[in-house]
Amino acid sequence: MSPKQIVPRLADRGEYLASESTIYRILRREGQATHRENTAPPSQAARPKPKVATGPNQVWSWDITYLQTLVGGVFFYLYVILDVWSRKIVEWEVFPAENGENSILLFQRALSQEGVDPSKLIVHNDRGGPMKHGTFKSFLGRLGVFQSFSRPRRSDDNPFIEATFRTMKYRPFYPEKGFETIEDARAWVSKFVYWYNRQHLHSAIGFVTPHDRHEGRDVEILARRKKVYEEAKRRHPERWTGHTRNWSPVEVVVLNPPLEETSIQVA
Repeated sequence: MSPKQIVPRLADRGEYLASESTIYRILRREGQATHRENTAPPSQAARPKPKVATGPNQVWSWDITYLQTLVGGVFFYLYVILDVWSRKIVEWEVFPAENGENSILLFQRALSQEGVDPSKLIVHNDRGGPMKHGTFKSFLGRLGVFQSFSRPRRSDDNPFIEATFRTMKYRPFYPEKGFETIEDARAWVSKFVYWYNRQHLHSAIGFVTPHDRHEGRDVEILARRKKVYEEAKRRHPERWTGHTRNWSPVEVVVLNPPLEETSIQVA
């Protein structure tokens, strides 16, 4: 038995020999702290290596989310590719099914539209069927795209795309009861993507829109804001006890930073 079983059984007999931690320590010393069940020992998947982006189209994150329909148990599937550095949704589509062929179609459109050199692109995703589909993996491999995977059942390994889905589903007027047709779903998502990319001031990238940052306009926008604050301080220095607000551009974004360096990640 494991010490977790031994200790309470001894207590039921009115006996106390040692704590669980002491028994485990003795087992380790005697070389007995080994897996004893017929099943395979539990494995600890390694944390994904950090993905560093210093500009657009270096690291993409993508995922699929369910869109509820008016028919119970029937869903549409929203595929989204997000640029990690700019947070721009670079491509999306609502499909009636979830498969590798749809994944290829989505990436063909995104790569063509963005004019990306595939050999310099990192794509991060979870371990869903469309991501691990052999045809899709071969497609990325032939292009020279490096594909990175989250750990099994760990949504926090792909946090930016998960946050985007959450933002979408908590938007006002999101049809919580579901979409009637796939055309309705596509029309709604199209409006959301326009708002998200071109109107939404994203807090993690200095409160600029993902589209402006993707196109390199964030530096000028933030510089103008800095001048506004510096001029306000010059006119009324008594209202300031220190530096003005930091309007510096976010230069580096890290997906899955080392645990000891989480301060450099922009969430």
